[in-house]
Amino acid sequence: MEVVSKYHASQEDMRQEQEQVELARRDAEHFRPLYNKYYERIFLFVWQRVDDEESAHDVTSQVFLKALTNLHKYQFRGVPFASWLYRIAQSEVYNAYRKLKVQPTVQMDSAGIKDMQDEMEEDVLGPYLPILSESISELPEDDISLIQMRFFEKRAFKEIAEILDITENNAKVKTYRILEKLKKILIANKKKHA
Repeated sequence: MEVVSKYHASQEDMRQEQEQVELARRDAEHFRPLYNKYYERIFLFVWQRVDDEESAHDVTSQVFLKALTNLHKYQFRGVPFASWLYRIAQSEVYNAYRKLKVQPTVQMDSAGIKDMQDEMEEDVLGPYLPILSESISELPEDDISLIQMRFFEKRAFKEIAEILDITENNAKVKTYRILEKLKKILIANKKKHA
């Protein structure tokens, strides 16, 4: 599955963004344009995972507070500043799962399900669609997040790797292992429901 991401940024965009980060490091007031640019995206990222609007706002606020207070630690790595924010958001979502007892969720759509099926290279999902959501929820939190990013947010492996702070190759390998694990869970759940 070739993914053309809506999260792509040009070299010029990243250069301008890096200038904005440098300004914000010197004066917190200059963080506002970065906040305004990314608040909605980060909020949606969080909301898709916690499925509770109030909790999503709280977690998103925490993300930007941590980003502002840790801006001195940010290092440009040739990817948009958003990748760093998403990494913080991912960590805060995991904290919300534990602290707020929020259950991980996946916002599924038919195109994402089709992409998953294509990656599995067989019609394994067809008879299991009614129990797909239940089966995905049995995966560990980080596996659910990777499934969400790859198949339902259409993120490229490079972006997933940057967000999860792993290599691109590792992101690919993890995805295929998760799909294999999901197949086994689907089969077990189908037998349970039969």
